[in-house]
Amino acid sequence: MTTRAAAMEYEAEHLSAWGGRPFAVFNPHGKPVEELPFIYGFNNGGSPGWLSGVLLADDGTHLGGHVCSAEGYMPHDLGCVEGSRPDRHGDFQKHYPDGYRMEFVGLEKVKARAHAGLEAAFAKNQASRP
Repeated sequence: MTTRAAAMEYEAEHLSAWGGRPFAVFNPHGKPVEELPFIYGFNNGGSPGWLSGVLLADDGTHLGGHVCSAEGYMPHDLGCVEGSRPDRHGDFQKHYPDGYRMEFVGLEKVKARAHAGLEAAFAKNQASRP
């Protein structure tokens, strides 16, 4: 177990290394980026130290998840940040072989239902359930 101070220092180091990077884009056909569908990573809440990160495609397909100790790790751990998690991008490329763009949505916006794209993807996800 680590101390709170050590955890905060480690997260600050992680954000220093990854925080300023743009969101990932896969665009094999050179389309205008604004035409590519999104894959949203978002913080789905949880309890302290056990936050649920989720990946949801524009079409409502669930593409994975990850438990994180802090929201600051989620964009990297979910593969939203350029250069992160090539293992996840293999699955994303199977789902959207013609390209996609990533975006991360933090818990405050999720709770406020303040992100129209994520809300639309979630509605499609719920509509596809039996």
